[in-house]
Amino acid sequence: MRPLEILEKLVSFPSVVGTPNGDIVEWVAGYLRSLGIVATILPGPEGDRANLFATIGPADKPGYILSGHMDVVPAAEAGWDSDPFVARAEGGKLYGRGTTDMKGFLAAALAAVPALLESPLSRPIHLAFSYDEEAGCRGVPHLLARLPDLCAPPLGAIIGEPSGMRAILAHKGKAAARVTLKGRSGHSSRPDLGLNAIHAMTEVQQAAISAAIELAQGPLETEFEPPYSSLSIGTISGGQAVNIIPELCSMELEVRAISLADPQALLAPVRTAAEALRAKGFAVDWQLLSSYPALLLSPTSPLAGLLKELTGIEPLAAVSYGTEAGLYQQAGVDAIICGPGDIARAHKPNEFILASELTACQAMIEKLGRHCRVESSLPGTGSER
Repeated sequence: MRPLEILEKLVSFPSVVGTPNGDIVEWVAGYLRSLGIVATILPGPEGDRANLFATIGPADKPGYILSGHMDVVPAAEAGWDSDPFVARAEGGKLYGRGTTDMKGFLAAALAAVPALLESPLSRPIHLAFSYDEEAGCRGVPHLLARLPDLCAPPLGAIIGEPSGMRAILAHKGKAAARVTLKGRSGHSSRPDLGLNAIHAMTEVQQAAISAAIELAQGPLETEFEPPYSSLSIGTISGGQAVNIIPELCSMELEVRAISLADPQALLAPVRTAAEALRAKGFAVDWQLLSSYPALLLSPTSPLAGLLKELTGIEPLAAVSYGTEAGLYQQAGVDAIICGPGDIARAHKPNEFILASELTACQAMIEKLGRHCRVESSLPGTGSER
């Protein structure tokens, strides 16, 4: 199948983050099975969604992982010119939710499989497709925990997030949390008899603002924009009516951390401020919503050199968005980002990918296959193998 045909099928599965994904997993497994490849389906603890892992070539040899997520963000926003889960081809573009982020990469990888099978690989290429990446990379840790049982230690992982087919060496880490305060409701005419959760949340909010100001002072890593770790409040909600003392108030916030910082640790001052409100009679609930580490791959690494040869483009130092790459690196697998499409098109109405971008990605993966088929002069071969 051509990548456009595969992508049309993948788009038709409304695999929205946080929902069951059995249909798309079974279709991918069936496609691979039709080519003689056994896909391992790895159910997550949620029970209704799964990761998928498959190997082309000898699993007992070090090789490379092609990693992508099967989930997409919701498509309920206004502005779509057609059904977001029915792919629409027009003018060399394919429109639909997930075309760029990131089912386009999955389609290119799957379309390349027949070429990878034309003759035996001396080193394997693995497909690692995950779930719930859009909820803070919740699915891939379960896949990574199983990796030692699935294959020999990999030489590297290519994370196919949209990058214009230019390899990317680094991104920031992230942690997001929700804090909820529960006070005591009552009539607004007697504030002395209640505990106003919204008023109390201002103390937590101020702690977050102060932490954000402090983080902006450094430390700095100039490859990132901005070059410092950042903290921001995304939502605050609470209250029922102006004449009712609000019993509940919730706030969601996130940090984006440079590689020197632990994202969860950067939230600690805010959590401390929230926990201090227990002494004033408030119940405090702190919930970590998501967390993943930063990626920082050396430009002199074999994997960076290999991607430069495969794409013909010098790798980019860093991007602002996050991916599963940091989790691969944390698990001991060198990781790099490289995939078709433009991140600026993601999470928007009329998301699209160019047919030429899919073709370029498929060509890159088939070139990787040739690299794994023979002892190559490309970087990444040699004694470390």
